[in-house]
Parts: sequence; structure tokens; C-alpha cells
Amino acid sequence: MSNILRSHRTTALFGAAIIAGSASLPFAINAFATPIEVNNPTAESGSFASIVAADKPAVVTITTTLKATEVSEDDNQSPMDEQFKQFFEHQGVPGHGEGQEHRPSRGGQALGSGFIVSADGIIVTNNHVIQNANDIKITLDDGTELPAKLLGADEKSDLAVLKVSSAKQLPTVTWGDSSKLKLGDQILAIGNPFGIGTTVTAGIVSARGRDLHSGPYDNFIQIDAPINHGNSGGPLVDRDGKVVGINTAIYSPNGGSVGVGFAIPSEEAKSVVAKLEKSGSIDHGYLGVQLQPVSQDIADAIGLQKPEGALVATVSDGTPAAAAGLAPGDVITAVGDQAVKTPKDLSRLVADLSPGEKETVAILRDGKAMDVSVTIGGNDDTKLQAAAATKETEAKGPSIGVALSDLTPEAKEQLKLPADASGAVVAKVNPDKTAATAGVQPGDVIVAVNGKTVRDAEEAKVAVSGAAKAGKKSVLLLIARGEQKTFVAVPFAAA
Repeated sequence: MSNILRSHRTTALFGAAIIAGSASLPFAINAFATPIEVNNPTAESGSFASIVAADKPAVVTITTTLKATEVSEDDNQSPMDEQFKQFFEHQGVPGHGEGQEHRPSRGGQALGSGFIVSADGIIVTNNHVIQNANDIKITLDDGTELPAKLLGADEKSDLAVLKVSSAKQLPTVTWGDSSKLKLGDQILAIGNPFGIGTTVTAGIVSARGRDLHSGPYDNFIQIDAPINHGNSGGPLVDRDGKVVGINTAIYSPNGGSVGVGFAIPSEEAKSVVAKLEKSGSIDHGYLGVQLQPVSQDIADAIGLQKPEGALVATVSDGTPAAAAGLAPGDVITAVGDQAVKTPKDLSRLVADLSPGEKETVAILRDGKAMDVSVTIGGNDDTKLQAAAATKETEAKGPSIGVALSDLTPEAKEQLKLPADASGAVVAKVNPDKTAATAGVQPGDVIVAVNGKTVRDAEEAKVAVSGAAKAGKKSVLLLIARGEQKTFVAVPFAAA
């Protein structure tokens, strides 16, 4: 099991546990099952006995022997730990129990849960369970131990596919449809917490679409069924006994379950599992843009009826987005026939595409709808994947309230800008006006107003005034701050 969040007083746990070594290991364990029919294990009379009897045999324990060189004291967090830490700190979630768990300083064994997904021995689990493992062993529900071979793994989706050989047909479970889950629906979590054997806990769906900022696939189901060390990777099943999620992580201020757990929806996992089983790895699609949400103020500034879509803040040179002609200020509204309502939607859609694949991207530019053909690139550690900005500016107040000055050579030197830089420097910001509330700061350089480049303070003032005269509720500023550029919508009047 993992101690995902161990900073300040915030802690969250993935489900894996060290069963040999000096301490517990930070891991997240996910497991999945492919469609193999079971005999209608729908719960009757309030009992889940029929569901447990049908599904429990397909849940396995996964034990990995870790590489000693990969479990040093300097490596006491899984690759997703920092993202989970940042998510909970961003949410202001309190916690305690700092430093409860660490990776062992020598080789040890990590314990988690998984699923048999086909009768011939295909098993799916979490990438963190098998990462840095020298040896992988599977224990069936009847106690049979089998060696496992790694067929494929993907760090971004946090999934891995294993293969075992058995003289007999192995039990399996059936995929369900997570898109049909509703808040309050009953669910069961099956797994192997603490290494004590397979257990079952019950609860309800308390939220959907949780984004923990850990990757492009973040769309977690939040549940209150108790999940503890080693439990992650087990199935989240509905009242029909079908797998609707993969138990992945919990928030824990005390090292145990406090009723806040997260599961990967089955609909998100199916395609990833299929690709890993077929190819062993996934080269995720890459676009080459930085995005931010479309707030109501931004929608008002650019003439959108609804605050939907993904606003392109920057386009990296030499990327598929640049080659296709995408530009800052474009609002991406669809990829193919899939609507894009948020930057996260775009992130998932792009990540699911294959490098070299051609796709039509629908955008709004200067209030006009148009289609752009994009050849998707490949994503690796040296490239930026399409990702949502994590902070959305809120703006309230009666007016803009900024004083502008020209970008003189002295100002360029002070702000460390290139000699050919142009724009208007924000000299002062009235703290009682909307620009301050929107996040505009002294030293910011306004490089465009409502999508039009401005060369100096006068052009910026004229552009802002023109937006007000045109009846716009807000004005959209493209601001350069250091090496970053971002759009900020500033209302002309209080919202």
C-alpha cells in the first residue's frame, strides 16, 4: 500500500503493501476483467452473497519482488505521488500521519490485487505494482501460486497486463458500463487489504469525474467503500456483479480508510487494456499546445454563448499543432465527432489517438467556426502532452483599472525580454478594479487584446476601449509573464 501524500499534513494512499522488507511500499493497484458471462449474480433481498460468490474467484493477489537498486531511501515515492500531493494540497485537504510509510532501502516484496481477464490467464493490474519488479507471482483465490510474465505496461494510464499459465481454465468476471453509474448507486470493492486474504466491502458512489491531476485519464469515481493497504487493483462491482471501476487510491489522514476512495471507470480502462494486451505498450497522441479553461468572462470576451471548449494559450514550435496552423486564442470545441467541453476532455481525446493518425479538430477563431486537419504526433518524455491549466482566473469588479506604459529597451532588459519583444507593460494595477481581481500584476506584458497583437501601450488602450464600445462584457488579454503566456479575461463591470 502506498502513502501517496506525505507532505505538510496531507496523506493519500494507493493500495499495495510490503510483505517482506523494512516498510510499506507506495503503490497503486488497478485490476480489470474482460467480458466472460457469469450466472446473473444480481443481489437479492439486500444480500451481496451471490455477487461475491460469482466474482471473488477471479480476484488474485499479486506479489512482486523489487529490485534493490530501485527502492533506495531517495526513491520513496511512486511517479504519481507528487501529482496526488499537489491535488490534495490544492484542494486544501487536511491530513496527518506524515512519514508513516517508505520504500524499503533493500529489496522487498510488494503486495496488491488484480483481475483475471480471460480464462487463458490474462491478468490486468496497476503499473505501480509491477514497476521495478524482478519477479511477479500470482496467488489465486484457492491458494494456487503461479509465476506471471509482464506483457505490457503504461505509466500514464497506470495499467499493466500480466500472463500466467495454468492447466485449468481460470475464472473471470464481466465488464460493466461505468457511464451508467449514478450518485448513490451501491457498489462493492473486492481485494486483498493488508495481505490477509480476499475481502469485500460495500458502499455507494459519492462522486464522478474526479480529476486528481495525475494524468490525461483522470476521471475517477469517488466511493465510500473502505479500501486499505493492498486493496487497490481489486474490482469495483455494481449490483449485477459487473466491474464498473478499478479501485485505485484513497485519501487517508491516518494510514487507513476514512471513506474517501477513488476508482478508474471501466469505460476508461477497456481500450487501454486492449492495447496493452495487443502491443505491450502505448504511444499516446501528442498535439503540442498549452490550454486553459473557458471561463464565463472569457466566453463573454470572445462571443461564446457557453463557457465551453479548450482555449489554446500557447502552441509549441515544431509540433503537430503548429504544423496544422493552430494559434493562441483558438478555442477547440471537438476532436473528430467527440465534443470538447473542457481542456481535460481534449487531453483524454488526444492521448487516446495514435501517432500518425489524422484527425479533424473543430475550433472557433475570431468568432468563426472552422475545421483544422491535424496529424497527431507521438508523446514521449521530451514532449508536452495536451494538458489542462490547473488554475482558472475569476474576475469581478466595475472596471479594468490598469496603467500601461510602452515596452522600452530598459523595460525589456529589466524583464529579461528579447530585443524584438513588443506589447504594453502593466505599470500599475488598481487593487479595487477587475484587473487586479482577474490576476493582472505590475510587470505583466500585454501582447494581445481580444486576439489582436498590440505593439505598445497606446494600441493596447485603443483595443481595450474598442472592446468596451462594442458592447463586450469582458476583454481578453494575452499576457506574458516571464516565459509563460496566458489568457486573462477582465470584465468591464461587476458580474
